[in-house]
Amino acid sequence: MKRPIGVTILALVAVFLAFLNAIVMLRFLGFLPFLGPIGFRIFNPWHALLYGLLAYIWAWLAQMLWQVDPQAWLFLAVITVFNLCVDFVLLVTEGSWYDVNFSVILNALILIYIMLPGVRGAFGTD
Repeated sequence: MKRPIGVTILALVAVFLAFLNAIVMLRFLGFLPFLGPIGFRIFNPWHALLYGLLAYIWAWLAQMLWQVDPQAWLFLAVITVFNLCVDFVLLVTEGSWYDVNFSVILNALILIYIMLPGVRGAFGTD
């Protein structure tokens, strides 16, 4: 199946979000204390596990988008909403806007973009 440029951009953004979630996972494991406004180590295994799982899911989703899998559109919508919910929980509990700003902005833009009729048509979900 021919891959439109918008789907290619979505796949590249999914790779970036996988990388971003992997960095947040390493921060919650205490390996990257120098990133962010907090100068000390934060260790939270629950958040590290959750963001590690999200990094794996985003990498898998990027592979699905690259192949223009018909189920990728629905899976992308579900994972984007789930990632927004996780970022909101992190923001409410112990995080700051600095921790989730790129993720929230990119996920909101992805959610808006995938609801356009042309993108839905590329995956055959009209």
